[in-house]
Amino acid sequence: MRSFFDLLAFITIKDIIDIGIVTVLLYQILYIVKGTRAVQMFIGLLALAILNWVGHYFKLYSLSWILDHFFNSFFILLVIIFQEELRSALANFWTKGEFFGASKKDYFSDIEEIILVTKKFSEQRIGALIVFERMNGLSNYISTGTKLNAEVHTDLLYSLFFPKSPLHDGAVIIDKGRIEAAGCFLPLSQNVNVDKHFGTRHRAAIGISEVSDAVVVVVSEETGNIGICLEGKYHQAKNSEQFRKWLIFLLQRSSSQIQNIPEFGV
Repeated sequence: MRSFFDLLAFITIKDIIDIGIVTVLLYQILYIVKGTRAVQMFIGLLALAILNWVGHYFKLYSLSWILDHFFNSFFILLVIIFQEELRSALANFWTKGEFFGASKKDYFSDIEEIILVTKKFSEQRIGALIVFERMNGLSNYISTGTKLNAEVHTDLLYSLFFPKSPLHDGAVIIDKGRIEAAGCFLPLSQNVNVDKHFGTRHRAAIGISEVSDAVVVVVSEETGNIGICLEGKYHQAKNSEQFRKWLIFLLQRSSSQIQNIPEFGV
């Protein structure tokens, strides 16, 4: 039997590059599926793989035949089952700070305007949904609304979400300190574990944060609660001061800088 050092002699630079690329790809996949429903799907696929091995080992021909045909189309099944996660992975592939040096977009400079109007929304129980675009482009969602390309101002935001406004049910998308569009339609979250009490507005806020790295501010018209959605998770602020700290903290950092920080670290 060859020793470990004998095997090392057969490893070339090409093999090292090959292993490195596969490692990075696996890391990206695990990073994307962490904390999502894809984890449960992976566990289910692993269980089927074990069952397939059991079928072959004990010569259970019917079971083996079914599972063999299932795994013959394994990669096609992966694309179908994990289409949302794959879409998110591809969108984030060049924006992960751990491996790639992509520069961040300019962060919102008029945060106080947002904080002020959000406080008004909360006090008056006016529902609102504000999306801050970051590295992942949101042009396809901007196109679903009314394009404004306007400066961020408290009065303008208040009028957009005022209950009698024709655009109040949609989302406002902000990029580089400007309101790109209002009345935008966002994808609803497909996560079955989302709080059952959440309505369409909150599900849309969580949904857009699942498929992009956007920071999303949502105000409930029923309770006046202010929340922030990020990476498919909803965080409710205890008060306007905590919301202010959170928003400033998040808009000054990339998604790779805030992961694993409980309650955003502030």
